[in-house]
Amino acid sequence: MNDVASHTQKRTPFDWALPYASRRSPILARNVVATSQPLAVQAGIAMLQAGGNAVDAALATAIALTIVEPCSNGLGSDLFAFVWDRRELTGLNASGRAPAAWNSQRFAGLEAMPRTGWDTVTIPGAVSGWVALSKRFGKLPFADLFVPAIHYASDGYAVSPIIADKWSKAVPILGGVPGFADHFLPRGRAVKAGEIFASPDMARSMEKIAQSAGEAFYRGDLARAMLAHSRLHGGAHTEADFAQHACDWVAPLSLDYRGYTIHEIPPSGQGIAALMALGILETFDLSAHSVDSVDVQHLEIEAMKLAFADIYRYVSDPLTMTVSAEELLSPQYLAARASLIDPAMAQDFKHGTPPSGGTVYLTAADEDGMMVSLIQSNYMGFGSGIVVPGTGISLQNRGTGFSLESGHPNVVGGGKHPFHTIIPGFVTRNGSAYASFGVMGGAMQPQGHLQTLIRLIDYAANPQAALDAPRWKVNGGLSLDLEPAVSSQLRAGLAMRGHEFASIPDPYMDFGGGQFIVCAEGGYVAGSDWRRDGQAAGY
Repeated sequence: MNDVASHTQKRTPFDWALPYASRRSPILARNVVATSQPLAVQAGIAMLQAGGNAVDAALATAIALTIVEPCSNGLGSDLFAFVWDRRELTGLNASGRAPAAWNSQRFAGLEAMPRTGWDTVTIPGAVSGWVALSKRFGKLPFADLFVPAIHYASDGYAVSPIIADKWSKAVPILGGVPGFADHFLPRGRAVKAGEIFASPDMARSMEKIAQSAGEAFYRGDLARAMLAHSRLHGGAHTEADFAQHACDWVAPLSLDYRGYTIHEIPPSGQGIAALMALGILETFDLSAHSVDSVDVQHLEIEAMKLAFADIYRYVSDPLTMTVSAEELLSPQYLAARASLIDPAMAQDFKHGTPPSGGTVYLTAADEDGMMVSLIQSNYMGFGSGIVVPGTGISLQNRGTGFSLESGHPNVVGGGKHPFHTIIPGFVTRNGSAYASFGVMGGAMQPQGHLQTLIRLIDYAANPQAALDAPRWKVNGGLSLDLEPAVSSQLRAGLAMRGHEFASIPDPYMDFGGGQFIVCAEGGYVAGSDWRRDGQAAGY
């Protein structure tokens, strides 16, 4: 007998309508995997069918994504995760720190941190996260988790359409970065949809990681290859930077919202922004209006802008934050911030003063009640653009998240975590698991968390409908982007309240791509975002 039903409490039934344009229907099953690329989903399903649990499934999916969705992540990614082990929720921060030699002087004369090359690469953390999750929660041998990914890398796979489009858009930006063209442009151009891509180099690196439980990546052959390439191209990385890397188990940052508890990974990630926005919105009666009304969407937008104003001022490596996460989430402070919202007019908010005191997302759940929410990323598409010759290791550019503003808590510094955009989400209710979710896409992530959770919790939308609904994206000031599917009435109504639709072009940004798994009687209900190539699947 499975344990899902035993911990599933009586809940408000979903609205099963699918009122928005969609390519998908909700998936109902006792074992589920959902992510942005179908071949990676199948890697996770294979682990479940081999006797593995949700963590095994999530890890096989994550490892496969590094080869089948390289425009978003790679072996040199960072990772964050939540695991519900049927009793409690545990968080993992497997992001990297800056090389010890990084300081403000190294980047003197620049207005902002670089976006490409070795001076954007913090020590990659995803591999350490795979090892830590497998050791603590997994059932299958670590090496087994790599089998599907090694197959895709060595024998090749057909590239899916949305990934092919993102691949082509990266070429003008990264084509000249060392190693990028040799690895990712095997025909002298981006791989097109339906064409086969393989990486024997990456397959060999995966085998080394699998056989050494990650040691080869941080203290062995692969580490030496990365360090040699860094030195050749002016990087500051050392053997000690790699050897001393460790991921961190963290307590979730949580906020109660209308009878549910929303969980995010604590700073230096931006998940706190979603919690702040929800805390601000709890002071308003959203249910008095329809979810797609101008009144509700305006309030969501303004709450999100207030949260962003604060996190861009205060969030950094926790060791250098001048205010605590708890202070930013103080009910009194959030109520004060909520009082600044004018229901009739858009505003350009500044940060307050609290009282003292390119990404892939996946989720998996098994019939025994274990659930995993996991996100990993190279940032800005292919990340730094660096691909280490002979290894297939593409490296993130998370150093771009540092500030160069003197005195800012997030100013670049050796050994620090930068401000991080990737955020897995989780929801509990009355001490039991309710939903594992995430929406990838840079600064879109907390905005996606907010918009989908409001639909799920306040309006009982089923997970697929919550993901299908048109989205907005706050840019800065009064600037707002709206998806084309947003109704003309909503667009006009927001314009009347002062919102401006002057899009800020950014080839790395869009309206996100999400996945949801929600507990239901006898199993789960899952949804997968139509904005990506992926799927939810189960049995």
